[in-house]
Amino acid sequence: MNQQDPYSPDDGARDFQAPQPTRYGAYEEHQQFPTCARHPDQVSYVRCGRCARPTCGQCQIPLEVGMICTDCYRQATGKNYHQEQRKARGGVWANYPVTMVLIVLNLLIYAAQVILPGATVLQHLAFNGQYVQYTDEWWRMLTAGFVHSQSNIAHVGMNMFTLYLFGQALEPLMGRVKYLLTYLLAILGGSLAVLMIAPTATVVGASGGVFGLFGALLVLTKLRGGNTRSLATLIAINFAFGLIFPNISWEGHLGGLIAGALVAYLLQLINKKPAVHR
Repeated sequence: MNQQDPYSPDDGARDFQAPQPTRYGAYEEHQQFPTCARHPDQVSYVRCGRCARPTCGQCQIPLEVGMICTDCYRQATGKNYHQEQRKARGGVWANYPVTMVLIVLNLLIYAAQVILPGATVLQHLAFNGQYVQYTDEWWRMLTAGFVHSQSNIAHVGMNMFTLYLFGQALEPLMGRVKYLLTYLLAILGGSLAVLMIAPTATVVGASGGVFGLFGALLVLTKLRGGNTRSLATLIAINFAFGLIFPNISWEGHLGGLIAGALVAYLLQLINKKPAVHR
C-alpha cells in the first residue's frame, strides 16, 4: 500500500484552475450597464437633468445648462422636440404648405396669362355679375380670386407678398383646413359683395381673400385678448386705397373682409366645447 503525500494535490484539486484576472477593457457577463429608457440597446452614462434616467444621444435635448430627455421636454412644453426641428429644417414648405401652394397657383396662372395670346385666361376666369347671371357660370366667383391684371405685375406681386406675410401668422394658428376654408370663402364673399353693389364691374385678383385674412386675424386676435389697434389701422389704410385710387374694387375688399371675419368667428365658436353641467 502506497502512502499518499498529505501535501500533494488530489485528483479533484489537480483539475482546479485559479481564476485569471480580468483583462483591461473586458467585462464580466453578469455586469449590467445603464441603458437609455427609450432605446434599451443604447448604453449611456449621461442622465437627464430632470428625471435622472440614462439618455442616449438620440434622446438628449441640449439646454443652456445641461440637458433633458425628450419625454421630459414633452411634459414641460407639450411639444415634440424632433418634430419641431424637422419643421424648422423644412422651411416654408413644411411650415406653411397651404400658403405656398396658393402663391404658386396664383403665379402659375399669371404666367399663363402672360404666355397665352390676348386675354384668354381672363375671359375664362374673371368675374362679372351681369355676365354670370346671364350665363350661370357661378364658379367665376371663386376663379376670379386666382387671376390678376396682366398689365400690372405689381397687382399680383403685392397680393402674393401680403398673402405670404399673413399666411405665416394664420395658417399655424387656424390649422390648414380652416385656414384654406377661410381664404376661399373670403374670395366668394368679395365676389358676392361685387355682385350686390357693382354688378356691372369686372373684377380679378386675390385681394378679396387677402382682406379675408385681415378680418380673420383681427377677430382671432381680439378673441384672444390681444391688441388690435395696429392691425385695425393697417386694414383701414389698405381699404382707403380702394376708395381713393381708381380701378380698385373696394366692394371686393369689403366683402372679403366681412366674410373672413365672420368665418373665423364661427369657427372659433365651433371649437369651444360646451360646458357639462352635472
